[in-house]
Amino acid sequence: MAGIRIVTDSACDLTDALAQQHGIVIVPLSIRFGDEVLVDRRDLDAAEFWRRCAASPTLPETSAPPPGAFQEAYQTARDEGCDAVVCLTISADLSSGTHQSAQTAAQTFSDYDVRVVDTRSVTMGQGLVCLAAAEAAAAGAGADEIVALAGDVARRTRVYGAIGSLEHLQRGGRIGAARAMLGSMLSIKPVIQVTDGVVAEESKQRTRSRSLEYLANKIRDQAPLERLAVCDGASPDLDTFLELLAGIEVTGGDVVVVDLGAVVGTHAGPGTVGVCAQLRS
Repeated sequence: MAGIRIVTDSACDLTDALAQQHGIVIVPLSIRFGDEVLVDRRDLDAAEFWRRCAASPTLPETSAPPPGAFQEAYQTARDEGCDAVVCLTISADLSSGTHQSAQTAAQTFSDYDVRVVDTRSVTMGQGLVCLAAAEAAAAGAGADEIVALAGDVARRTRVYGAIGSLEHLQRGGRIGAARAMLGSMLSIKPVIQVTDGVVAEESKQRTRSRSLEYLANKIRDQAPLERLAVCDGASPDLDTFLELLAGIEVTGGDVVVVDLGAVVGTHAGPGTVGVCAQLRS
């Protein structure tokens, strides 16, 4: 099988069906609940992750794949006759270990072309970059062209999220207890954005409904879009948000709805709704 193999990591939140459809290989991170370490997607799916989050007295933690996991994916591509590999990782600012593992594995191949690209994104922002790269690979694009395309798509991709509760962020040490208590009393619902590979607060909304309306309006203002994806982190109001997005012009197909997986869910917490928009070139 000639051509370019696209490899990524499980922070991308692509469904297994989408990955298989486009020939994308996903290298999983691991999730730790106390002393128990589980391989993402292999040992637990998104539904099981959220169930464990609700029942666990301690917050989960993530750990990067070892270089050997990426090395195996690259070697398989080589064995299957692929001309080269383009590996598109989570932002190195969000998981330096994952990006470094991918690079370390690539360096073990002195006579095989493996390119590692930092998407500067996460969840389906990263996933949309992977889909564009895989479509280009299927159309016969070479490694140089795919790397350039990935960079262009990443620059045109916006990732936002409405956080369900400040409690999860506080328990994870992201904000102080006093601020979490104040935010709870005032019903503050922060909206976050991934900007140049880093998660930052985009705005503060006073209620959950306002945060969802704010997000939908922000996406609508950027239409028409090439692609649009929504990520569901055990949210009780996903359907409401999808209704708010109704009518937004997306030229590249239907809105893709996925579960927010364990990697991002560990840090964002339950009730998070993410939206990832790829702007037109």
